[in-house]
Parts: sequence; structure tokens; C-alpha cells
Amino acid sequence: MKMLGSSTRGLPPKEKRLLYRSCVLPIATYGYRLGYYEGARCKKALSLLRTMQRKAGLWITGAFSTSPTGGIESLAGLIPVHLHLQKMAGRANFRAATLSDTHPLRSILSQGHYKGAQPHPCAISQMSEAFRRKVKGTVMEIDRHLPELTELFEPVASEARPGTRLMDRFSDQVIFDDCGPLLEQDALEARERDLSTILRNVRLSDDTVYCSVDASLPDNAQHQAVSAAILYWELEEFNRVHHVAGRVTAPDAELFAIRSAITLATQQDNCEKIYIFTDSIASARRAVDPSLHSGQGHSLAVC
Repeated sequence: MKMLGSSTRGLPPKEKRLLYRSCVLPIATYGYRLGYYEGARCKKALSLLRTMQRKAGLWITGAFSTSPTGGIESLAGLIPVHLHLQKMAGRANFRAATLSDTHPLRSILSQGHYKGAQPHPCAISQMSEAFRRKVKGTVMEIDRHLPELTELFEPVASEARPGTRLMDRFSDQVIFDDCGPLLEQDALEARERDLSTILRNVRLSDDTVYCSVDASLPDNAQHQAVSAAILYWELEEFNRVHHVAGRVTAPDAELFAIRSAITLATQQDNCEKIYIFTDSIASARRAVDPSLHSGQGHSLAVC
């Protein structure tokens, strides 16, 4: 890596960071959940990881060896190691909710998380309250934090089976009009003309519902996101809805808005085509993807 980091013929800083994030960090944190959990004594391991990341930051930025670690990480775009582990641990806790109903891990959790699994003799539900307070580990942490997740997942949903997916059966009837980034003024004006032509043609059709969807996220963590949709038939607006989307990311809120529009549009008589105008093409593609992901319930409703 020193050869790759040569200041004269080496990689640029952006590619150095990519190499560290994609190759070094996953290997360094492999199996970290065995020793990283609430109450674990891992101060020495964290110290080693911080030393590793400091060396990586110096390698990426080319800074002096006496530079402060926090400044190096900021310039290199690296999240501090302890925060990175916290983020991955939180995601790992909630990922247990995506397991199938009969997964072996469910058999050792508390009674509320069994679903279709048979309880194990050494399950958490078989422990006394006093013994539970003494036991520490990853499984105990998962069992403690799973109730905080309110979103429901269907690992084996019928809509997600190969061959029965929406895009497997009707890929020719679902079209995405993605224009990509518009950096030049001429391209922007051409795109506006194309959209105006599409809108004019849709308004002349008597079997088409066209919708405008969008989402809004607050600037602070105290409020929730909002998803909204406006539905039109020919020249008239016939419905307008907005929903509280919860404390979610922007793509999830956009997905909720698309789901609201399609749900209402399919309830209209003589509706043969649906046009969705959105500024999030990624959420539009996710709307017809029934596999496990954040907001899977919205995608299943759309399908």
C-alpha cells in the first residue's frame, strides 16, 4: 500500500479512501460482534483499530505524522472507529428482524421473537430475570433492542419469489424514464420540453391517472418526515393526500409517497395507465423490488 500511496505515481486520495473502506476496514472488523456488545471490555481492541485508522488517514491525506487524529479523519472522510462500530452494531441488531420465521436464531431469543421457531432449552425466555441481568452478549443485545424496530419485514413474501416478481412477469409494462444528471442549460431545457410533451399527452388520455409525489424531511430529529401525493385525471385534480412517514430517510419517505399514489390510482375505475412524476428514480425502482430492504412493506403494497 506504500507503493500505491506514492506521492508521484500513486493513487489519488479519493481512490486511497475507497481502497481502505472496501478492503482494509471489512477485514479489520470481521467478526467484531463476538467481542463488541453492550458492557464488553474491548478497550484494547478499539485502541488497535484507532491506530490502524490513523495510519490509513495519514496514508490517504499525506499529512504530517504529528497531525491530530480527528482532523485527519475529517479530511479523509472517515468516520471514527467507535462510531462506525456502533452504527454496524445497531444495524446488526435490527437485521435480526429480517430473518425467516423458522430461523435457528429466533429459537434462542425471548418469547416475543419466536414466531415459527421452536424454543431452545437454553433460550433467553428460560432464564430468570436476575440471571438475564448478569448475562452479557450479542444475542442479549439483539433481544433487548428488537422491540425498538417498528417496521415489519417478510423474508419469504410470495411477491418476492423468483418467477412471480412483478418485474419478472411484467417488465415490459413498467418503464423508468431516467434522464440522469443535467449539468448543461441546453440539456435542462430539452428535458423540460420532453416532460411538457409527456404531460400534454397524458392530459389528453381518458384512461390514465398521473400523479406528482414528493417527500419532506425536517431539519431536526424531533419531527417526522412527511410524504405527499397529488393525483390527476385528464385536467382535474381528484385527490390529494399526505402522510406522516415517521423518522425515516429521504428514500423511504419518497417510497411511501409513491406507494400512496399507486394505491389510490389503482382504485379508480377505467384506469389503464399510471404515470408517476418523482425526483427520486432510485425510490421508484425500489417500489417494484419486493426483496428485503428498508421500506419493503411499501414495495409489497405497490406490487
